[in-house]
Formats: sequence, C-alpha cells, structure tokens
Amino acid sequence: MILNRYERMVARRYLLPHKGEGFIFVVAGISLAAVMLGVAALIIVMSVMNGFRAELFEKVTGLNGHAVVQGLNGRLDDWRPALAEARRTPGVTNAQPLIEQPLMASRDGRVQAILLRGMPRDQIVGNQALEVHAGSLAAVSRGSGNVAIGHQLARQLGLSVGSPITILSPEGRTTPFGTVPRIVDYNVAAIIETGLYDFDKAFVIMPMEDAQEFLMMGDAVGMIEVETTDPDRVQDILDPLRARLRNGVLVTDWRQMNSALFEAIQIERVVMFVVLSIIILVAAFNILSSLIMLVRAKHRDIAILRTMGASRRGVMKIFMTVGLSIGVLGIVAGMLLGFLGLYFRQPVVNFFQGLTGQNLWDPEVRFLTELPSRVDPFEITLIVLMALVLSFFATLIPAWRASKTDPVQVLRYE
Repeated sequence: MILNRYERMVARRYLLPHKGEGFIFVVAGISLAAVMLGVAALIIVMSVMNGFRAELFEKVTGLNGHAVVQGLNGRLDDWRPALAEARRTPGVTNAQPLIEQPLMASRDGRVQAILLRGMPRDQIVGNQALEVHAGSLAAVSRGSGNVAIGHQLARQLGLSVGSPITILSPEGRTTPFGTVPRIVDYNVAAIIETGLYDFDKAFVIMPMEDAQEFLMMGDAVGMIEVETTDPDRVQDILDPLRARLRNGVLVTDWRQMNSALFEAIQIERVVMFVVLSIIILVAAFNILSSLIMLVRAKHRDIAILRTMGASRRGVMKIFMTVGLSIGVLGIVAGMLLGFLGLYFRQPVVNFFQGLTGQNLWDPEVRFLTELPSRVDPFEITLIVLMALVLSFFATLIPAWRASKTDPVQVLRYE
C-alpha cells in the first residue's frame, strides 16, 4: 500500500491527538497496548512451552536414549547379539547395555526409594547429561564400591561425598528360612544433577559390573539404550532392527515411553495459542472501534478532502494506514516486551515467589528445576503475521465507510 505525499501527511496528522480528540487517542492507545500485550504474551508463553518440551526431551533422551531394547521379563540374558545388531543399524549413533532397577536406600534410619542404574564405565565419565556437584565420576567408574547419587537424594538422606549409603534389594539369597534381602554398603563418590527432579531424588549410578553383582544377574543386563541421528524418525530408523531381533525382545522408542506426557504438552501448546490469540482479536476490535470514532470525528475533513479531489481509494488508504500503524507499533512493542520478558524470566519468577511466598515453579510438579525457554522463529513469524492480518481486517470497515462519505450531504449541514 503506497501512499502519496498528502495521504502520508493526513495519516500522520490523524495519528496524533488534537483538541477534542483525547478520548479517541485513549482508545487508540488502549488498542496499541492490547496488541502489545497479546503479542508479548504469545511470544513468552509459546517460547516457554517450547523450551519446556525441548528441555524435557533432551533430559529424558539424554538419560534414557531415543529407544531401548529389552526382554519381556525385564532382562536380556543373551544381549551381545542384540547390541551388535543395534550398532549395525543405519541411523543408530550409539548403543550401550544398561541396568535399571527400583530399590531402596537408607542412611541413619532414613529410607528413600531409589532407581539403581548400572552403566558401562566409559559412559559414566563421558555422560553429558550428568552435571557433577561434588566429587568425581572418574572415581565412580573405577568401581570399588563407589556410587554417584542425585543431589536431591543426597539432601533427603543427608549424604555428602565420602558418606556411606546402604542399598537394599528384596531379591536376595534363598535360605532354609526364606529369601534374605540383599543389603550392601557403598561409598558416595559423586553427587550429580540431571535437571529432572524425579531423577535427582532417586538416581544411584554405579558401574554395570557392580550392579550385576549386587542384583545377582550374572552376565545379563536390563536393556540396551539406543541413540539415533533423528529422534523424530526413530520409529522408521529402528524398524529394520525390530525385524531382525528374535522373539521375546522388544524395541520401545521415546514416543511410546513418554507418549502421555508429550501429547499433553502438545495439546496444552495448541490450547494456549488459541486462548492467547483472543487477546490480539480483542485488540483488533479495539482498533476497529477507535477507527470508527475517528471517521465519525473527521467526517467534515473527509468531505473537504473529497471536494479537493481526494479519491475514495485515497481516503481508504489513509484510514487503513492509521489502523495498521497502531497494529505495527503494538507488534513491535510486543516483540520487545516479549523478548525482554524471556531474558529476565527467572528473575521475574523469583521476584513473584518472594512477593507471594509461594513456590511458583515447583520442580516436583514441573519436572525441571528452572523455567526454560526456546524461541521458535517460525512461531514468532506466525504470531506477527496473525497480528498484522487481524489489524488489517480491522481497518477495512472504517476505511470503507470513510471512503463512502458524500461531501455534498456532509457540507450541506456544516
């Protein structure tokens, strides 16, 4: 929409308040603020939800891989052929044996449910998903009764590096008096954080050989962890592996293991986008109402412009420019406010937590320890285009009404 010189001058004049037009300017300001808040809210909420999904996905797959190969009875006795088949599969970047078993741990009379994880020694030291708070993972990989535990578990049991931790397994040795639970003391050599609260309060990591000995599994493992080049295509990548594995061996990918959680997040993203888009729709109606009042206030000016040779199209362009200017200014301000809110998201959460005395981001509920965010350029573009389109359509009716002004009828009574 190209404006000539006088159209730009008139549009600029109508954007600024004049005597007797204060109420129209207030309504236009409210429209601009509504667009700004709607765009900012959409950017902040969608980016936080994208960050939540991405962080949760990275944490979960970083700990459990993109898929696991496991037996029907929860263990793989003859696991080496399956490991070799997994590593030969095109698209598989890594495959490692793994043991996971829910057990109990105690210290000084305090008991806590744990998730015992036995990992190959080289995977313990080089695991990027494990952030060391204290101690050394190298000491854990050397075995000798050393383990790494989650920092929340250490807090709940009052443990530190060098403290003993007692692990209890109900499946012990059979005696004439029944099955005796297996109880073994280990030394805490490292305290770690995964970023997922449920894992941090339960994880106990030890070398796979130590886990096999403690659980009396012999040479068996619990599962084989598989990583692929593209998590979104994990099912297609692992279909050949499923066909080659013998009966009694299952391949379960991350979608199947966490389907309910990620589907709920996706549904929530869609619902939040629709609900928050209503704010921008309301802002568009505000632009519509402010332009209608502006047309009513300027009907004499419009009539004079028409008698001076202004075309109907020119009048339409003037009022469409006024409405779109309000929308564009609101969009730009909303983007700045949105990105500013994302940058200071954690301090804002901390401020309101201190103000209200409530834990607004409880890791026990949210899974993650901090509020994440991830900006998606495609979604930002979609939000901006939606706001522009709604602002554009809001200008059509008032601009069309202005262009239909009959200068003879108006000036006859002025």
